[in-house]
Amino acid sequence: MLESVAKAVKKHGTKRDALLPVLQDIQNECGHLSKDAMEEVAKAFDVSSADVYGTASFYSFFKVKPAGKYTIRLCKTISCDMQNKEAIIEAVEEKLGIRLGETTPDSKFTFLETNCLGFCHKGPAMLINDEVHTEVTAEKAVKILESLS
Repeated sequence: MLESVAKAVKKHGTKRDALLPVLQDIQNECGHLSKDAMEEVAKAFDVSSADVYGTASFYSFFKVKPAGKYTIRLCKTISCDMQNKEAIIEAVEEKLGIRLGETTPDSKFTFLETNCLGFCHKGPAMLINDEVHTEVTAEKAVKILESLS
């Protein structure tokens, strides 16, 4: 972890505008932003740990705790909500045996809500890692998950 922090800081520097790229590099290499990593970043940037944590926790795509191999993000905007998003949540929770915001015991899936994914015209939208799925139904969500199993 220390190597990842040092590498990211060396690449991007320690000016305030480099904080997000540094955090992104660390997460890409380590899988998430651990407390220790954020403390090291705070030291490097000469800011408080709370400042780094506040930045990391503000953005929904930063993970401040370990997540599953597949991170499922379901859009939580009103347009997706109007397209029966609740049925998708129920189907995913039942299929995976977890609730929204949790990770499966085998660390394969993490299920989250996120702000707009930019596919309001094709909602509900779901993002699994970097792959967007649109016009998702409960049945389609289950089939997608089964294809990852």
